[in-house]
Amino acid sequence: MTASHSRQRGAATLLVVLILLLVVALIGLASLRGTLMEERMSAGVRDRGLAFQAAEAALREGELVAADRPAVPASGCTKGLCAIPVPGAAPIWEDPSVWADAPETVVTLGDQTAKPKYIVELLATNVPPRGSCTTSKVIGETSCSGTERRYRITALSRADGRAEVMLQSIYAVP
Repeated sequence: MTASHSRQRGAATLLVVLILLLVVALIGLASLRGTLMEERMSAGVRDRGLAFQAAEAALREGELVAADRPAVPASGCTKGLCAIPVPGAAPIWEDPSVWADAPETVVTLGDQTAKPKYIVELLATNVPPRGSCTTSKVIGETSCSGTERRYRITALSRADGRAEVMLQSIYAVP
């Protein structure tokens, strides 16, 4: 009887040790899963930061194009240059065909290369610059000196399986 009692105690001890081992393994797996999730999140933040930098570079490239006062088509877009938008129409930057024809900029970001695209929309011509208009109190007339053209530059940085960033700026050219 004592040998059988000793075997039962050994079997019970083995069972307790196996259960403890299983619990420790589950805790280890949960910890590993959390670590992997944190790595993915930090990789996503880095990827978004790189995409943002690439979109900023494309935005600056579009502003350089706008500074040259380019000729824009009478309607629609051609090679990233777009006419004055039609009131009430969907925003041009939501049209995938516009992006297919848009110029791209090659940007080196550390050990990676990005190819963001940009479009330049003419918003208005002959707009008086801020602070250039004066109003006569006697007659109630307003006179302005000079005019400027206003453009909306939209830049898009995207790649398959990577973060997508779109930036816009309004750019005035005297």
